[in-house]
Amino acid sequence: MDKDERARLEEAVEQGERLAQVAARVAGHRDGVGAAADAAGAALAGRLTHLRPTGTSGWRVLALGAGDEVLLGRLSAGGSLTTLTDAQEQTLDDLAHEVAGAAASARSLLGMRRLVTFGARREQARQSARWLLESRHSWGAEPERWLAALDAEGREPALPLAPPAALHPEVGLIGLLGGAAPHEEVVAADGLHGLGVDLPVLAGAISRAEEARHGALAAGEGVRDLAVRRLLAGMPVDRLREATAERLRVTALTDAGITTVEQVIERGSRLDDVPGVGPVTAQRMRGAAQTLRTLAHDDAPVRLDPQDRTPEAARLLVSLHTWEVLRQAAKATDVVALAQQLLPLAERVDARTTHLAVLGASPASDLLDVLTPVREQAAALRDALDRVGRADPWEDFTARPALYFALLSELGLLEETGTHGDLPEEVVEAVRAQELDPTYLEVSLRGYQSFAARFALVQEKVVIGDEMGLGKTIEALAVLAHRASEGARWFLVVCPAAVMSNWVREVDAKTGLEPRRLHGAGRQDELARWRSDGGVAVTTYTTLGSLWEDLDGFEVDALVVDEAHYVKNPAAQRSRRVARLIARTQHVMLLTGTPLENRVGEFAALVGYLRPELLEGLGGSPLDFRRRVAPVYLRRNTEDVLVELPELVEVQEWLELSPADQGAYRDAVVSGNFMAMRRAAFVSGARSAKLAHLVEIVEEAEENGRRVLVFSSFRDVLDQVAAHLPGRVFGPLTGSVPPAERQRVVDEFSRAEGGAALVAQIQAVGVGLNIQAASVVVLCEPQLKPTTEWQAIARARRMGQLQSVQVHRLLGEDSVDERLVELLGDKTVAFETYARVSETAQSAPEAYDVSEADLARRVVAAERARLFPEVDAPAMMGP
Repeated sequence: MDKDERARLEEAVEQGERLAQVAARVAGHRDGVGAAADAAGAALAGRLTHLRPTGTSGWRVLALGAGDEVLLGRLSAGGSLTTLTDAQEQTLDDLAHEVAGAAASARSLLGMRRLVTFGARREQARQSARWLLESRHSWGAEPERWLAALDAEGREPALPLAPPAALHPEVGLIGLLGGAAPHEEVVAADGLHGLGVDLPVLAGAISRAEEARHGALAAGEGVRDLAVRRLLAGMPVDRLREATAERLRVTALTDAGITTVEQVIERGSRLDDVPGVGPVTAQRMRGAAQTLRTLAHDDAPVRLDPQDRTPEAARLLVSLHTWEVLRQAAKATDVVALAQQLLPLAERVDARTTHLAVLGASPASDLLDVLTPVREQAAALRDALDRVGRADPWEDFTARPALYFALLSELGLLEETGTHGDLPEEVVEAVRAQELDPTYLEVSLRGYQSFAARFALVQEKVVIGDEMGLGKTIEALAVLAHRASEGARWFLVVCPAAVMSNWVREVDAKTGLEPRRLHGAGRQDELARWRSDGGVAVTTYTTLGSLWEDLDGFEVDALVVDEAHYVKNPAAQRSRRVARLIARTQHVMLLTGTPLENRVGEFAALVGYLRPELLEGLGGSPLDFRRRVAPVYLRRNTEDVLVELPELVEVQEWLELSPADQGAYRDAVVSGNFMAMRRAAFVSGARSAKLAHLVEIVEEAEENGRRVLVFSSFRDVLDQVAAHLPGRVFGPLTGSVPPAERQRVVDEFSRAEGGAALVAQIQAVGVGLNIQAASVVVLCEPQLKPTTEWQAIARARRMGQLQSVQVHRLLGEDSVDERLVELLGDKTVAFETYARVSETAQSAPEAYDVSEADLARRVVAAERARLFPEVDAPAMMGP
């Protein structure tokens, strides 16, 4: 190698050594940034969620949040590296990994080292020198500048990148997420932070509801087992003899301190150790005890009593509440299905999530439109379940006892009898076969309520005459909800004005249907919306007349006529309108707890609206009547189905009229004023015997923490009562008080302390108000219709009442009260004979017809004859 060759080699070696150091640094930086970018990209892409909810084209979604700025920064840094050609890549690789070694080997041919390098080493040095000189041509004219630019990139750190910039083309994330899409957006994840916590609850609502149902059944059995243990704990061991035909001597047991059947069961196999009890006898005793336990279990009720707050009962209440919350949520099957479809995203969204990177055929706003309401419903469900766990179960039970009893009934844990009334067996079988779709119903039904709804669906046009307080409203709503699930849209409720607000509230609170108030100033606008969009239109008998032209010819899918005895007179205009609606509507429910008030013929009129052919050729016997109306008439009495209802204690308070009362009464008799006779016992105010006793009843109620309802037909009586009663008095509620105001007063009364009294005109609260807060009812005078009293009492003693109800009838001796009690007894018999039992149809003998005017004449005449026997009655009447 001559001098020039050595010079060229030395120059190449020195340049290679310089470049190798920079290239190694550049390659290391690029390799590190690339590896970090690959790892970041894999981490981000691994969290990609593919969503395709029903009815959408779907989206690719990546949840981004705290910590992802670093990953995005690394991915962006990798994408920001200078792009090299294949030749540049090869050159950089050579410089970083080969040149340094080649230069070191070639240096053996330079300087003094060339003199001591021989053999294979010298040959290797020559090959390295040749490769180095040849490779130098590929470094370019100014390799230092090229490498310096790349080296400068290594001095710039990978800065975090905020999530909003995640889909910028230079970041490179789009490619990792499956490529470009028509819509590529990063949106804030506000309001979605709880998605991962809430959505699984909603998505699993159906299966969890079934689990909760089994849990409630198990908890119910726990309450039943406790009742059995208590029963057996009070059952003497002598009862073992009754459980077996064999003679058992139990003296040894009592001598050993074993006195109850429960103790025998607890001893179990240790019974053999009792002195005087052999193995055979012990086995017989255990068998007899288990027999008694089985019998007790079969008969033991599942009771919920606020006065007996056992842990077992509390667990049952919590289980029932949990089941109700979950199964109501599970009814929204489309929402539950959507929640299940969104679960993969929910698993990716947590508290750290701040943004969503969304790629799809439609905008991200469409995805948020899907996510937000599902998230809200899921959160509401979770909050509801959390409240169940935190709340006092007894407080909720006492606030909503009817709900819990309905749930017990549905689970078969609450005994119900008389569900079918006295329907013919073929009708009962048809009703049993009828399914009831609860999709649009948001409350639970008692077994007898479900039966009534299915009866109405099967028979299509019916009278539901269930006694007051059994839930005729919810039975009708169940029918409307079922019809809605079949595609029906237009429903009409006709009712008295007093209950209109209650109907609107019930439709809104207990169904998924839209209530439409066709009453008042906005009724025409609501009518237009109802005709266009459907829903449950609620109107009054009076307003029906003003809407008639708009309704005439308009077909409704179901009609409910509440308090149907309002149309008992076929000749009345409102009756004719309702009859025309009934005639052209397939499904009709006439609701009335008092189908027979004065004339059995009025009851027959209701049947005639529905099935006039049932009245053809009808005989006059009560049995024939009940058999004829059976296809359309269903009635159950309170005692038949509400076995959990507290005791009803009715007391006739016969009082001797005070001298002041007697004077007022004689004056009323002389004047022949029947109504004055009925209220004469209160005219003297503080000197009234009835009022004095009423004060005593209220004072006693206050001592016992009970609220009192005081009923009278007369406003002046109510004024006297309100003025003289002790404690807090609400009312008087009269017919002149608007329905909404009546409800407000009742609500305030229900929140008042025990001892409060609500004073009301009996006709004013005959319909529309539920007052379970009261458990003492006082009737200031006998009513002319038994049904009026029954309705008033039923305002307090209805489903949901937890206390026994006391009814005090204030009756004046030697007065009109005695005559009315006697005559009303005849009316009660007539009702029991023709309408209280649900069997058949037609009118009844006129012997049972006692009109109010006739009753008044008879009573006045009888009292005149009693008080003034020496005076000719016609002479007292005057000319």
